[in-house]
Amino acid sequence: MTQADNIPDPVDRARIYATEAHQRINHRRKYNNEPYHVHLSAVAKLVASVTDNEEVIAAAWLHDTVEDTQATLEDIEEVFGMPVAELVEELTDISKPGDGNRAERKRIDRLHLSQASRRAKTVKLADLIDNCKDITRHDPRFAQVYLEEMNELLDVLADGNPQLFKHAERIHAKSVEKLGLVKPSQIHTLSPESLAEQWSGLTGPKFRRMFMELFTARDIAESLFSFDIAESLFSFDINTRCEKVKKVMAHHQQDVASIRSKGTVQGYVRYTRLQDGPCTDCMRHFTADQVIGGDATLSDVIHVLTRHNYCFVSMLGEVAGVICRDDINKPMVRMWLFGLITIIETRIVLMIQKKYPDDSWQSVISSERLLKAQQLQQERQRSIAESLFSFDINTRCEKVKKVMAHHQQDVASIRRYSRHSASIQSAAASRPSRTSSHCAITCRMPRIL
Repeated sequence: MTQADNIPDPVDRARIYATEAHQRINHRRKYNNEPYHVHLSAVAKLVASVTDNEEVIAAAWLHDTVEDTQATLEDIEEVFGMPVAELVEELTDISKPGDGNRAERKRIDRLHLSQASRRAKTVKLADLIDNCKDITRHDPRFAQVYLEEMNELLDVLADGNPQLFKHAERIHAKSVEKLGLVKPSQIHTLSPESLAEQWSGLTGPKFRRMFMELFTARDIAESLFSFDIAESLFSFDINTRCEKVKKVMAHHQQDVASIRSKGTVQGYVRYTRLQDGPCTDCMRHFTADQVIGGDATLSDVIHVLTRHNYCFVSMLGEVAGVICRDDINKPMVRMWLFGLITIIETRIVLMIQKKYPDDSWQSVISSERLLKAQQLQQERQRSIAESLFSFDINTRCEKVKKVMAHHQQDVASIRRYSRHSASIQSAAASRPSRTSSHCAITCRMPRIL
């Protein structure tokens, strides 16, 4: 429960809910480091200047909550109701990392927005106005890309609020003039991808095979159960009574099941939302960004689960599996995530060392952050010190002794064929006459107790 749950006014409730959600992840504006709710407030004020509709103003406060925080569309619906949740869904991008480069993803999101309601487009216009001013002021280089994308978005937002639409056009034209982009073609001089440094190790066929193709959605999806196929997604006819569905789902400890109409899966029900009557009364339809193919990458799965409680997997054109947030704890996914984090961390360290040699980076951060970094380093060193050092069996004792002395270790393990098969005591303490030998000579086999 959050502070917002007890606020009767929907706009105040949305303001508090969104502010808390962004604060929990310490979300701040990229350029001026202001708390992110400053941007949300600006968007909400622009929307409130042209409408007094509480649902639309609430959606203005919440428009980035699903994209940027841990909240899902289901969470928004539970707290604010379906109308506000639908507006937030219309304002939430549906493209996934696997859909292609930035230009293609923006095209998909633009098509999604073109089909949005007039109310949602009004909120988007306010969002563009505030973002355009901020980006043009602080990042002229990226502004060239943003202004092109904004220009294309304005083409599908013309039926939003007329006043905000004209305001957005003026801001866009003023920004183009400020950057000296007199001709529209000049906006295309920088591609979005060219703005990012090419990270060695994060591109190429090997990386794609390891992290984009090796593990897929079907590897972790739980099949939807049906009456004739065990271990598949639970599936019921649309006219099945909710009481029966709830009983079967409780028996099999399932919290989601698909609903069929004339043999075809049309939607799903959640155990906690089942009431009385036929399933059709409680059925929820799949959203455009909630269903992925079985060969979709794990990055696409993660992307969907940042917006929804469930990610549904389609096999042969029909939803047949489901992935929930708990499935991210499966060993395969944890291994995949740890690999990505390790590669990114290594690359960031190299970038820092290149730009700030000899630890000169310490002079450009606050004393509080430096203290926190030092505390983390000490904790890591303590953990390393407490772990058992390990060396290959053919390592020279001189090297082993030097490393163990530096880390103040008096025992280390010896590996043979990648297995911990023996232990070695400090060469200085146990075998001083053998300091120039290989570890194989000085190692001791552990006793079996």
